[in-house]
Amino acid sequence: MENPFVIKAYESKELFCDREEELQLMLRNSVNHSDMTLISQRRMGKTGLVLRLFDELKEVRPDIHTLYMDIFSSRSIDDFIKLLAEAAMRSFQPKTSLGEKLLNFIKSLRPQLSFDNITGEPQLQIAYQTPQEKEYTLRGLFDFLDSQGEQVVIAIDEFQQIRDYPEKNMEALLRTYIQQTRNLTFIFCGSKKHMMADIFANEKRPFYSSTTFVSLGKIGEAPYSAFIRRLFAERGRDISDEAINFILNWTRRHTYYTQQLCHTVFANDATRIAIDEVKKACDQLMKHGETVYLQYRQMLTDKQWNYLIAVAKKESVSQITASEFLERYRIGSPSVSRRLAEALVEKGLLNDEISVNGTTYTVGDVFLSHWMERL
Repeated sequence: MENPFVIKAYESKELFCDREEELQLMLRNSVNHSDMTLISQRRMGKTGLVLRLFDELKEVRPDIHTLYMDIFSSRSIDDFIKLLAEAAMRSFQPKTSLGEKLLNFIKSLRPQLSFDNITGEPQLQIAYQTPQEKEYTLRGLFDFLDSQGEQVVIAIDEFQQIRDYPEKNMEALLRTYIQQTRNLTFIFCGSKKHMMADIFANEKRPFYSSTTFVSLGKIGEAPYSAFIRRLFAERGRDISDEAINFILNWTRRHTYYTQQLCHTVFANDATRIAIDEVKKACDQLMKHGETVYLQYRQMLTDKQWNYLIAVAKKESVSQITASEFLERYRIGSPSVSRRLAEALVEKGLLNDEISVNGTTYTVGDVFLSHWMERL
């Protein structure tokens, strides 16, 4: 029986939990040509929500085209153009009128066009003589998509990656080109909140105040409980309330880790699931991750490693300069604590949640956090 707890790509709305408020907001913005900035912690479900939105648009507004590109692996404007062109070719099939026009436009760039042997997806290589040619090609792609007279929603995942490009004018270029389009709506997604906030909320940056912000937090306990119970029940499995509560508490309702734990529990094939079955799955997951966790040990200094353990044992720390925290875990001075926290946030191992009450730090990987609690 197929496992209903999806841990990779979005599959269907039946296997997608809640996010109704965010979905309706994004749907309304998409229909009304309002660009959005979608920010959350890593693995909180940004990509799944975007694909859920695209699924909904297909039902309620089939006249709106959708395009998704993930630029996490990109290193320059060359990569950005390549990914945008490939994403467009995936979205607009060659047999359609728009797809044929797109293919002819791509061919005009004189690319090396091939197709992946396994996935069949298009792969492009475009040669440029000058930086100006790259900018012209990028603008040409946006102009082409905009000039077809049909609305297109374009989601760019891990958008903060453009800050690492050698082309330091990338933000200004994109803002200029995007501002001139009439039929394109953009969703800028990112997990590095400080960088995304600097791009979109800093009045000195080109994208300042140009989008509506959408923030993803944790899914509510009641809808998540109902979702878990339903998916098990529909497949002939009975899970106790105690087991569900343990799942949600242990994973801290972080989307990816909740799905992964439920996926593992389901894969273990028990038909009646009590708390012991869930704890067994927890042990399996931590044991499977141990090799990676020990690699982190090699990547970090002793002080960074011990600091990560300290935060894990506390589960969350809102006062990283408090004497009780510094003395109990032998951190050192307040300035040392701040430097260690900043370094671990930069490495993506610590999350820093900012609220009106201050900043709260947690270990980003929930399974790693529980594994460290045992050290």
